[in-house]
Amino acid sequence: MNSEQQNHRIDADREELAARIGRMLTRDGTIEPQPGVHFYRVSAPTDPVHGIAASAFCVIAQGSKQVLLGDERFRYDPAHYLISTVGLPTISQVDVASPGQPYLSFRLILDPSVVTAVMVESGLVQPFDGSVKAVDVSPLDANLLDSTLRLVRLIEKPGEYRVLGPLVIREIVYRLLTGAQGNRLRHLATFGGHAHRMVRAVDRLRENFNKPVRIEDVARELGMSVSGFHAHFKAVTAMSPLQFQKQLRLQEARRLMLSSHIDSADAGFRVGYDSPSQFSREYSRLFGTPPVRDMGRLRARPDMPMMI
Repeated sequence: MNSEQQNHRIDADREELAARIGRMLTRDGTIEPQPGVHFYRVSAPTDPVHGIAASAFCVIAQGSKQVLLGDERFRYDPAHYLISTVGLPTISQVDVASPGQPYLSFRLILDPSVVTAVMVESGLVQPFDGSVKAVDVSPLDANLLDSTLRLVRLIEKPGEYRVLGPLVIREIVYRLLTGAQGNRLRHLATFGGHAHRMVRAVDRLRENFNKPVRIEDVARELGMSVSGFHAHFKAVTAMSPLQFQKQLRLQEARRLMLSSHIDSADAGFRVGYDSPSQFSREYSRLFGTPPVRDMGRLRARPDMPMMI
């Protein structure tokens, strides 16, 4: 196949992917037609949305989006895919969407056991760099787009999906492992090394986000020096352990105020803040407005998503 034919194939596959997602999701919102497979649609650019990025492979069929991790910004569109391998606090924003051409996207949650099995069965088990960042964007090639489209086609045939879906998911994982982000995907493999230690550290901080955490204790549990732990954690997450914990606390406080209608002082206390003024100050710094004003804005717009 020459380059012109390949480009034609890619364009046709992108159009079909957008059409199929659009048919299955006719209104703005999100659906999960099969476990671990999500579609999302929005008809206008969004405000920045704070959330926790799942371990996932993401493809945009139409429109574009930005994701902010720490101080780093990633932008992707139908020509690129994004991988996230560790559950990290992110800020995401759809920046290209309209009623006539809504933002349409596909997200596949990555199962660590499947990634590990594909690595072993394909002979791709090898040493990898534990300091690779947990989020990045790469060009979407024709074969990876083709396997994504075939998985979406199967969703409209539940009987075939039960048999063939897991096989196509394994193909997608294989193509990711052999592609530009293969080293990043190895974060999910259940082997030793610094990358796996960082996944354990993230899990520890997420489970105990509302409690004081001594970084020295976490480093010791992982068998690392404090300086080594700091360096590897920031390389993977783009933030320090304390910055990571702070974002988790503030996002949980925001969720509590919105869902439980508690005041900011109570929310701050529940997530580990002893000082209401410190909580309000750090909340304003992350979300751009004090807690009371932010809640008024969110409650006035009940359709505003908490995360994408």
